[in-house]
Amino acid sequence: MHEDFDRCYRAVRSRDQRFDGRFVTAVRTTGIYCRPSCPAQTPRRENVRFFPRAAAAAAAGFRACKRCRPDAAPGSRDWDARADLAARALRGIEGGLVDTDGVPGLARRLAVSERHLHRVLVREIGVGPLAIARTRRAQTARMLIEHTDLSLTTIAFSAGFASVRQFNDVMRAEFGAAPSELRRTPARAGEAVGALTLRLAVRAPYDAAALLAWLGTRAIPGVEEVTDGVYRRMLPIGLLELEPRPDAGHVVARLDVRDVTAVAGVVATSRMLLDLDADPTEINAVLGADPLLHDSVTHRPGLRVPGCIDGFELAVRAVLGQQVSVAAARTFAGRLVLRCGAAVETPIGALTHAFPTAAAVADADLAGLGLTGARVRTLRALAVAVADGALHLDPTADRDETRARLGALPGIGPWTVDYVAMRALRDPDAFPASDLVLRRRLGPDGAEQAERWRPWRSYAAMHLWAQATEETT
Repeated sequence: MHEDFDRCYRAVRSRDQRFDGRFVTAVRTTGIYCRPSCPAQTPRRENVRFFPRAAAAAAAGFRACKRCRPDAAPGSRDWDARADLAARALRGIEGGLVDTDGVPGLARRLAVSERHLHRVLVREIGVGPLAIARTRRAQTARMLIEHTDLSLTTIAFSAGFASVRQFNDVMRAEFGAAPSELRRTPARAGEAVGALTLRLAVRAPYDAAALLAWLGTRAIPGVEEVTDGVYRRMLPIGLLELEPRPDAGHVVARLDVRDVTAVAGVVATSRMLLDLDADPTEINAVLGADPLLHDSVTHRPGLRVPGCIDGFELAVRAVLGQQVSVAAARTFAGRLVLRCGAAVETPIGALTHAFPTAAAVADADLAGLGLTGARVRTLRALAVAVADGALHLDPTADRDETRARLGALPGIGPWTVDYVAMRALRDPDAFPASDLVLRRRLGPDGAEQAERWRPWRSYAAMHLWAQATEETT
């Protein structure tokens, strides 16, 4: 996108919000980079450079605009449409792998050398993994500075900085101001409930009601719930609440967690769960051109693909949902949680447990849950593969390799593989063609018909499921 100078410059001249997060505009004469929609005077063509990400602009010596706040813009799913090394690396960095495991850990996860990883990212983005992770830390720190009353020292280490001095230096380089100068009034009135309250940007239109209805119908008893327009769930580190406010252009995230260093990871996971970085204009342009989906896209322009909190959890849900109703799968999941999940020290209402880890399920006696012997064997094989590290179910995974390994497990067929790819691997082009509802709507040549919806077939599936649900209610 950023290499198409004329298209990018047109977006800047028209202040087109659709391109926010897809590239940044750097101005040589001011040393500042902005969103495409920045309300400032349009710079002259010869003074403009376009970068694919903020990190590349920062590495080139530009600092973030204080007026349009490019660091607070929604992200982009453009990279999710790609399954190559650069895209996988970016998803890993956004998920916090460099913060927890360093660049060596990220390289190991991607099965490449550090040198090769650096070379690929420099070629694609313009900077290496450390620079991208540094900008991510700075953006996390600024969000905490502006929306919480945590001390600056706590924020520095929570965001992943090694020292307060490094924190101060990076914040000045990224934003042109000391951390103390960036502090504003924390959390708007009516939002400050819980230990931390943040605001996560989202592109309009955003069909929050449909997404919350999807999550609520499938909510696992004891682990999660949807009430009064708020999604709540227990995590191993505490409570997460997400309240979409699409009219305001953000989601209010409330985190009551024991370890604030986990905040950045929880934010990244929350964005994936609620699909906050999707570009509905781009998706709708493809899907809305098809007569079969035109009416649905017109009526549901902000429909999203729900992600997940954890890839293993999503795969377990998919296995439990094979050939049974959504309600039955939910019941089975609740029983599994009571058998294997960790009870929280202080229950909050009906939320009493965190979802079990793969290791816990692998070692548990799964008899008496109402599952068939074959289903138990599938769950155990899945849990062992994940616990042993033979199977990774997160956005950094090699999609083709993960599909093959997942499909090789006993009792896991094409539907489960595609469903996991769609929601856990963040593949916007996954399409569970063997799904009974989709087959009824599309007929025997459904997979062939779906080819015209690339690279957004996951969103097409959501529209087809929404159509079917509407017709039966």
